[in-house]
Amino acid sequence: MKIENTKAQMRKGVLEYCILSVLSKNDAYASDIIKILKESELIVVEGTLYPLLTRQKNAGLLSYRWEESKKGPPRKYYKLTPLGQDFLKNLDQSWIELTASVHKIIKLETKNNSKTTEK
Repeated sequence: MKIENTKAQMRKGVLEYCILSVLSKNDAYASDIIKILKESELIVVEGTLYPLLTRQKNAGLLSYRWEESKKGPPRKYYKLTPLGQDFLKNLDQSWIELTASVHKIIKLETKNNSKTTEK
C-alpha cells in the first residue's frame, strides 16, 4: 500500500469542509480558492475543486455571482449562503469532535506502546 494514496484520501475527506471555511472569510473566485488550498497543500489537481463547488452549490450551501474582469472574461465568485453558514458551524463542531477522538486514539496507542516497551 502506498502512503501517498492514503494521504490523498485523507485530504479529499476534508476538502469540502475547507472550501466552506475559505468562503466563510470572503467571497472568492475559483482560482483564489485553488491558490489557498495549494498553499495549504490540500489540493494538487485543479479539476478536483469544480465538482465540489458544483455539489455544494446544488445543495444550497453556496451561491455565485458573475463579475466583469479587467483581464478577460467575467469571473464567477462563490459565496456561502445562510444554509452554508449553518452547515459550516455544524462541520466546525464535528471537526473538533473528530480531531479530539483521533488524538485520544493516538495518545492511547502511544501510551500502550510505551507500556509494551517497558515490559
